[in-house]
Amino acid sequence: MTYDLTPRPLNPADKAPAMTWPNGARSALFIGFDVDAETAWIGNNPSNIDRMVTTSHGGYDARVGIGKILELMEELSLKATFFTPGWTALAHAEVCEGILKAGHEIGHHGYLHKMPDREKLDETFEEIDRGFEALEKIFGIRPVGYRAPSGENFPELLAYLAKSGIRYSSSFRDDILPYRHRSAGDRPGVVEIPVNFAFDDWNFGMSSRTSPRPLFGRDTVLPLWIEEFEATHAWGGVTTLVLHPQVSGRPMRWHILRDFLRHVQSKDDVWIATGAQITDHFETLEKERKASSV
Repeated sequence: MTYDLTPRPLNPADKAPAMTWPNGARSALFIGFDVDAETAWIGNNPSNIDRMVTTSHGGYDARVGIGKILELMEELSLKATFFTPGWTALAHAEVCEGILKAGHEIGHHGYLHKMPDREKLDETFEEIDRGFEALEKIFGIRPVGYRAPSGENFPELLAYLAKSGIRYSSSFRDDILPYRHRSAGDRPGVVEIPVNFAFDDWNFGMSSRTSPRPLFGRDTVLPLWIEEFEATHAWGGVTTLVLHPQVSGRPMRWHILRDFLRHVQSKDDVWIATGAQITDHFETLEKERKASSV
């Protein structure tokens, strides 16, 4: 592949429009969980299928983590979006069905959590198709939201997502407000609900024997999350969480997450919403702006 390194904005999307949040809220909180389970360990490294201790990190999701996260959401009366790989839904059908039964949104997160690769378009599109098939089989629904496995994307994939019925993505890290992607031919693409990398719990709470790295506890994580949320709130943005049951479903980290969410709930001007709800609101405002400009 020849790479076009011409100086230009690498994301051609228009600047995010001004946002008015519902019910007079100053900012929004989007609680998103990536239910990777074992796919986090085998999707990009299939040889790990024969390393049961390595994959047991992901096995924690179904055995403990998902259940504890659902308990927390019920305790706090919150709804979240659970981005679920198709493989996870098939391998752990019963526990995954509990997510939908509890009233949460199901999002698309690939099939085997393979990182999308522009040089392997057929394989990348197959991940999307197989993911849809598995999620429809287990949940009986076709998701409208997508979070890229390993957090990567490119123009052809964005276009394929829109063609497949995806209405929003939550993967990019280039804004604090939702915006709409632009596809080839200047066609409108999916809505992006951008991510703040500071709210990815994997950065602070996951390590392994084969790639050890430091773990960070309450005194590091909770102040960071609170201060980053407070600044985003003051700027009127959306605080998007990238959480994993195999991380935040662990005992100490479960309590960090609970304390952070309680802090957010202590305010009366934060709209806590699922990805689909945020997309609905964005598109309503979009239609209103178009109507007023006629």
